[in-house]
Amino acid sequence: MAQVPQTFDALAVRTWCGLALRALGRAREEIDAINVYPVADGDTGTNLYLTVESAVAAVEAVFAAHEAGGAAQEAGGAAHEAGGVAHGAGGAEDGGALTGPSLADAARAMAHGALIGARGNSGTILAQLLRGMAQVLAADGEGAHTDGRGLRLALRHAADSARQAVAHPVEGTVLSVASAAADAATGAEGDCGAVARAAYEGARTALAATPGQLAVLARAGVVDAGGRGLVTLLAALVETFTGRTPAAGTPSPGAGPAQGDGPAVPQARVRPTEPDGPGACAPSASGPAFEVIYLLEAGDTAVARLRERLDTLGDSLVVVGGDGLWNVHVHVDDAGAAVEAGVEAGRPYRIRITHFGAGDVHTTGAERPPRERAQRAVVAVVPGEGLAALYSEAGATTVLARPGEPPASGELVEALRRAHAREVVLLPNDAELRHTAAAAAEQARGEGIRVALIPTRSAVQGIAALAVHEPGRRFDEDVVSMTSAAGATRHAEVIVAEHQSWTTAGICQAGDVLGLVDGDVAVIGSDVTATAETVLDRMLAAGGELVTLVLGDQTPATVADHLQARVRASYLAVDTVVYQGGRQGALLLIGVE
Repeated sequence: MAQVPQTFDALAVRTWCGLALRALGRAREEIDAINVYPVADGDTGTNLYLTVESAVAAVEAVFAAHEAGGAAQEAGGAAHEAGGVAHGAGGAEDGGALTGPSLADAARAMAHGALIGARGNSGTILAQLLRGMAQVLAADGEGAHTDGRGLRLALRHAADSARQAVAHPVEGTVLSVASAAADAATGAEGDCGAVARAAYEGARTALAATPGQLAVLARAGVVDAGGRGLVTLLAALVETFTGRTPAAGTPSPGAGPAQGDGPAVPQARVRPTEPDGPGACAPSASGPAFEVIYLLEAGDTAVARLRERLDTLGDSLVVVGGDGLWNVHVHVDDAGAAVEAGVEAGRPYRIRITHFGAGDVHTTGAERPPRERAQRAVVAVVPGEGLAALYSEAGATTVLARPGEPPASGELVEALRRAHAREVVLLPNDAELRHTAAAAAEQARGEGIRVALIPTRSAVQGIAALAVHEPGRRFDEDVVSMTSAAGATRHAEVIVAEHQSWTTAGICQAGDVLGLVDGDVAVIGSDVTATAETVLDRMLAAGGELVTLVLGDQTPATVADHLQARVRASYLAVDTVVYQGGRQGALLLIGVE
């Protein structure tokens, strides 16, 4: 049997996240099928999976950064030794082996990834559970690991902080399961494996009791879907420390023998018809019509006021996070007011509004009639709110990518499904997303969707492809035309260097303005306008008919005015279009067709 960790360290965090993601992948459809509270929309398993997938990506990024740093140290040490400097970085004279991330690094990454990727009510609560754990696991600073006592404290803090994040906690939900897990862990003795198993057993027992606490579950003959997901995560935690998957769970009401890592559940879905209990949001004629979710940059005081405001607007309110970054989830009738409240509190972004709609299970308890699939659609990843609006106006389904935090494959798969078409053209608009997009396309093809992946490397190439998109012609012809338009568009961006580094144009310092042409640094300057002009001149030296400029939210409009004047004065028969990109990371995106 492979060696397993006996304490909770960074590697254990990584292992747990990976095992949890695989377990949720296996259980996703089952959990979706029993999702009847707070809204019977059949997505709890999917939302939990996407939330953990984001956590996994963040943890893997931390390990990759340390591995890259270790390689650089080794290279630096070899270079110094070759030059006769025995005390080079990473050399034997320093006396230390290269180390990976600390427990604090990994735990914080896990929590941050879950926070920014949290989906739905269940995913938002899970993000707070992981954040609560991370706060305890990272409390020792750069400590390499924690023991069974530390895990007990982490589970307790996780359950308490999640309950505090929910405006009106309801028993018989994932909150009850989390509290039971923490209670059971508190009484456990031994190492992390013993504590994890106690938490799992406590959660499993509590899950089986949820129908007795929440009438909507009893009527449907199922256990709570969010709690079922948490049991799955705790089973993965047990496997992390013991190398073995826990035994089958206790059957839920009306179910046959238990299977897998939690209670078995009936596969038939019975939808409730009336709300139950304080804070409930079960399907009813009076239920809110919209689910609103967004990330928010704001201070604690502003968020406290926001909670009060949103609590008067709707229900199922969950606000999680801290240290200036929050994930807000609420069900309301006035989606605009919920977003405006976020604007008053700080800076909302990654705004997602789902309309439950007339005839929806949320408002009537009836099955929603299946919507006819479109023949063809376009799905595009876009780096800013402004471009998202532009793409949406052109008919594309968009996935908003926050700078430095690209979407995971699960998010792209969900967008491909959301497009609800037989044929979909996928525009990743980022060279770094090619593998993620390919994985998403392959999964969607397995579900019967015909997907064509056009390897766009910039949003301006996506704009060019979308401009020639014609849903009425043959799919292959449309894809060829869009690919040709994207390939004929040279792309550039103007950014600010975050640190000193070597580039293809020389050494840059932190704060320098960089002009990248087709992904490579071509210009290093100190002024945004001058650097952008140099980049544009280099691009137009090879010819062009149309220049596309996309301004970031921190870029003065005078930059675009200057570049437009430059094109008019120096390049005949070249047109220029300007778009506001919003919070896109780059100061300026440039496309030349």
